Amino acid sequence: MQKIELDDIMGLAAYEKLREQFRQRIIELKKKRRVAVGDKVSLVFENRDTVIFQIQEMLRAEKISDLDKIREEIETYNDILPGAGELSATLFLEIEDQVRLREELLKFLGIDESVYLRVANDSIHARFEEGHSKEDKISAVQYVRFPFSKDNLEAFVRGEEAEIVIDHPNYKVSVPLRPETRQSLIEDLTV
Repeated sequence: MQKIELDDIMGLAAYEKLREQFRQRIIELKKKRRVAVGDKVSLVFENRDTVIFQIQEMLRAEKISDLDKIREEIETYNDILPGAGELSATLFLEIEDQVRLREELLKFLGIDESVYLRVANDSIHARFEEGHSKEDKISAVQYVRFPFSKDNLEAFVRGEEAEIVIDHPNYKVSVPLRPETRQSLIEDLTV
């Protein structure tokens, strides 16, 4: 997927004029790209549009207009984009009980070894970005990649059964990908 460049980002004033329209488009896009995996985990599959939106919103929230700082944000967020032959997603651990947040999050330690995308009879293990989980601490937001082999890709595009699976001692669940999700993801994989 093509990396985001400075020319892809609008200035604050220009973005403000188009923000609501852009925001609505991204909301609709994310409906197709969000996968609830049980009641405590969801994945949002990222692409150029979702990442550009995140950059624009960060610049807006932080009122960043310095070109060097904008370049830093772009560089940081470019790391979220999927590479050739892979999907990338933001994984959210959705803990509602704020009183027991830390305790509930700790139940997910080791999740970085337990998530995969099953295509036909093959499993594509998620590669988690480092630094979001330690032996006594875990972030509620994780960045993951699913690297496809040539056979995985062909099976996925062909329409073979595909599901997200979490096989963690404290959280075992699987969910098939909806047709609209699969179609949106195929577009990422075949760019």
